[in-house]
Amino acid sequence: MPSRKFADGEVVMGRWPGSVLYYEVQVTSYDDVAHLYTVKYKDGTELALKESDIRSQSSFKHRKSQSSSSSPSRRSSSRSRSRSPGRPAKGRRRSASQSREHKEDKKKTIQESSIALPKPSENNTKRYNGEPESTEKNATSCIILEQKLKPDLEIKRVLEQYSLRSRKDDKKKEEIYSEKKTFVAVKPIEKVSTKTKEMEFGGRIGTFMLMLFLPATVFYLLLMCKQDDPSLLNFPPLPALESLWDWRAFGVILLWFFLQAVFYLLPIGKVVEGLPLSSGRRLQYRINGFYAFILTAAAIGVLLYFEFELHYLYDHLLQFAAAAAAFALALSVYLYVRSLRAPEEELAPGGNSGYFIYDFFTGHELNPRIGSFDLKYFCELRPGLMGWVVINLAMLLAEMKIHNLSVPSLSMILVNSFQLLYVVDALWNEEAVLTTMDITHDGFGFMLAFGDLVWVPFVYSLQAFYLVGHPTTISWPVAAAITALNCVGYYIFRSANSQKNNFRRNPADPKLANLKFIPTATGKGLLVTGWWGFVRHPNYLGDIIMALAWSLPCGFNHILPYFYVIYFICLLVHREARDEQHCRQKYGLAWERYCQRVPYRICPYIY
Repeated sequence: MPSRKFADGEVVMGRWPGSVLYYEVQVTSYDDVAHLYTVKYKDGTELALKESDIRSQSSFKHRKSQSSSSSPSRRSSSRSRSRSPGRPAKGRRRSASQSREHKEDKKKTIQESSIALPKPSENNTKRYNGEPESTEKNATSCIILEQKLKPDLEIKRVLEQYSLRSRKDDKKKEEIYSEKKTFVAVKPIEKVSTKTKEMEFGGRIGTFMLMLFLPATVFYLLLMCKQDDPSLLNFPPLPALESLWDWRAFGVILLWFFLQAVFYLLPIGKVVEGLPLSSGRRLQYRINGFYAFILTAAAIGVLLYFEFELHYLYDHLLQFAAAAAAFALALSVYLYVRSLRAPEEELAPGGNSGYFIYDFFTGHELNPRIGSFDLKYFCELRPGLMGWVVINLAMLLAEMKIHNLSVPSLSMILVNSFQLLYVVDALWNEEAVLTTMDITHDGFGFMLAFGDLVWVPFVYSLQAFYLVGHPTTISWPVAAAITALNCVGYYIFRSANSQKNNFRRNPADPKLANLKFIPTATGKGLLVTGWWGFVRHPNYLGDIIMALAWSLPCGFNHILPYFYVIYFICLLVHREARDEQHCRQKYGLAWERYCQRVPYRICPYIY
């Protein structure tokens, strides 16, 4: 047999994953290693299908039954005029024939509804994309759809019960019926992981430059905060390389990481399931981040009680950043080496290009685990976010010691309070991180390892570090206005995320019955009411407002404390572009319809 059956550009019939429906698709490419065809549906959706899920168009031409091909006159003329006493009456015989033909027509209609191809006309666009006739529905309409299809399925089972087929054929029909029920329940099955075709972040060259640029940026910002004049034109003197390394700081980083790992493994908190993987399997995660934060706060309180000088972090922050960067690099090497032995279905969709630099940066394996210990999920919230709070506290104590203050400055209190609220909110709503792009799409490599362990704790604490060397005095009315701004941003951020997460977890929740959404071919819905009908990423809008409120207590003498706002806007715009491309490929025409309904991406009337 040839290595492949269908050629590139050939129009065939492809089965939609998780159902028995076949649609007209065009073959775009073929993977010789995975033996998968990449096909394109008419709505623009691209999927990878096995050869067994593809059939030629000629196989869908139904043959006419023998009874329907002969005319009534031929049937009547072929019968004998003399009727046997054992035969039923003529009227009854004709009635039985009509009843039998009615059953056959009913059965044929139901069978055709399982595999028939909708006409590629404009009126069938919605049905072709796997959607009902209405473009919008609320969260309870999926149940109504199942109730409408239930009578047809029951008729089908009754007809098959009295058929003269063999038990082998009946078993095959039961499997098809089972697949039909799976399609009605709208449980999507993601496509199998294949090679990454489109590389982000500038490809191999861009990712290599980022691996050099990101650590250099961290050290540059920290050195600038130490300057008396932290203006952009006043470049700081470079320290000696040997002065950046401190084994004590490296030991503290290791101790901190493994202490958080011990808290993560404690059998407290509930265990939840994540979103389905490409294989349909769901991983389990223990939700105990908030408990780990309480234990961490208690440990820090014990250190302060015994007069441990926490402001030591301020004097050696460069050394701690260097130690954290070295640890993140070592962790990235381990992650890439172990990913070389990972099965194909466990690799990240965006980190399987085959190029070392690119896969090392973006992450080759999607969910690396040591037993039940999920490395990516652990690093996403635990060491970095809690380390951020500890560094902020150290800066507060350093400000009091250096400037001989009995209480911290109002600016320092605002920065610590705002960012503490953000971290506590993330840990309290820890389960929400399971639906983010970092967990569901991005692999765990240098990008996330460095970002979680170095960038978050040492760059996000830049405002507090700046205020130690450059104290800023603000009035109470100004502080009240900044607090109100932060509250507005937090409200948008939290309510939008809660709305999205609750809908993803249980779209049929009666509490969400008032929300309207656009159904998609994947079984998921795109919200068009609430915050997600206001802009496409309202959580990003809330994030940006809060970032501005964190920087305003530092005054306007220098742009350095506003680096976080500028960086965060660039980050969210880039992430929005990535999400836009991903959703366009995943949802097809449904996403186009959503973009027409919600035209603004992040900020209304601006972007």
